[in-house]
Amino acid sequence: MNAIQPAIWCKELEIGYQQGHPLFRNLNFSVVKGQVTCLMGPNGVGKSTLIKTVLGILAPISGQLYLSGRPISEIGKEEIARMVSVVYTDRIVRGNIRVQEMVALGRIPHTGWLGSLSKNDLLSIHTALEDVNIAESSNAPLAELSDGQLQKALIARALAQDGDLLILDEPTAHLDLVNRFEIMYLLRELAIKKDKAVFVVTHDLDIALETADRLLLMTDKGTLHAGTPEDLVINGGINQLFPDGRYFFDPKTSKVVKTQDYEPITISGPEVLTVWIHKILRKYGVNATPYSIEVSDNPFQISLRSEKQTLQLETLEQMIDHLLRK
Repeated sequence: MNAIQPAIWCKELEIGYQQGHPLFRNLNFSVVKGQVTCLMGPNGVGKSTLIKTVLGILAPISGQLYLSGRPISEIGKEEIARMVSVVYTDRIVRGNIRVQEMVALGRIPHTGWLGSLSKNDLLSIHTALEDVNIAESSNAPLAELSDGQLQKALIARALAQDGDLLILDEPTAHLDLVNRFEIMYLLRELAIKKDKAVFVVTHDLDIALETADRLLLMTDKGTLHAGTPEDLVINGGINQLFPDGRYFFDPKTSKVVKTQDYEPITISGPEVLTVWIHKILRKYGVNATPYSIEVSDNPFQISLRSEKQTLQLETLEQMIDHLLRK
């Protein structure tokens, strides 16, 4: 292992609940500081089991598992609590507890349940609130927070714990589109600026592709595919998330699409526009023959040309309506 130790390092790791019956074998990967690593895979494949193993809740069945360069078997649960912070996906009962009081709970691994907060503890709490941009809401009851603000407060609590490794289970599950991206970009910023190893369990492929430094793909065939999102898209490894072949990741549109008979045609015009024409033709399963298609912008216009006629259309909806009627 290198002089700069990964926050998580494992080799030939077997995980599960019963000796002799591993849920997943031969796990080999690392999670390093300064990066966001996203863990993906179908339900039941073993993602939660892996997290429980990293947290010391479950013992590895076999293989090697290190946290910050130390075998996990040599680290007690109290010390793991100081090394690893966790944000779970479960909704919490908000009540009247204030944001700062909830963030202060992150200091319990250092103070104990009955310990008083030192100046250093208070500084950690204040810094965590500032790092997630909710310091102005520190005295607000949790009940007054939006879902996005509450998720930031939970991340602040994890930061106040002051470990090198931050694990988040579906951190965007209950959020709207804007907050989903805001939270993941915040995590990326924290990984870089605070030198944290951020390990995210997620089903949100779009955001993982956009924000993760590395992806770990656990498949129901018992294989792990690891790499940068871009490498996994280019080499086709991302399609391990769709083992039955009904769907695939289209690298041209950066979208998951349904596998179906579709004969790509030549569309002339700016690429940013032709991509969306291909997309809507695939969605409706439309064969544009005998037309050729040209598209232009400023103003936007679609030309359907055949030997018999040329149609000038102003929207994709008009184009699809015509092709479905032909």
